Amino acid sequence: MPSDTRILIVDDHEDTLYALESALAPLGYQLSRATSGDEALKQVLRGQVGLLLLDVRMPGVSGLEVVRYMRRVEQTQHIPVILLTGFGADHELTTTAFALGVADLVLKPVDPWALRTKVRYLYDAHRRHLALEREVRRLRALTGEHTGTAAHPRPGLPHPDARVPTQRPMGAHAGELEKDRT
Repeated sequence: MPSDTRILIVDDHEDTLYALESALAPLGYQLSRATSGDEALKQVLRGQVGLLLLDVRMPGVSGLEVVRYMRRVEQTQHIPVILLTGFGADHELTTTAFALGVADLVLKPVDPWALRTKVRYLYDAHRRHLALEREVRRLRALTGEHTGTAAHPRPGLPHPDARVPTQRPMGAHAGELEKDRT
């Protein structure tokens, strides 16, 4: 994950934004803020967001609507989201949030120690996930360089899924393979 990846904190109350920034500052991560769901979506779609702390109830676009939209867009569907609510535990909200793939639902006022632990874990896990994806792409590109194309694996290498039949050697025709059997 690029070093300019940041944690986006979204709440329509300035005092809550300040409290969350103060709680997360000791982690040393880059933080940015948004005061509405619309503003949050714009920042997320611009990229470089590695974690989203998002108030559930805001005027205009709610936190749940932001998450619904993010999960439909490939570039944002895997960004971890922690939803924040000051309205207490709500079974319907909890069910909806977790069905959308939200990482956690936190009640306000927030315990700074618990929040830092959750944020550190989710942010670092997301960074590791992205690093692994980059490494897989790099290795696939290297494999493609040596074989001429990434779509056709080199002959002789078994497919990782044992149920897939082995590839025919390049340039071999069915008749040539039949001669080898006799």
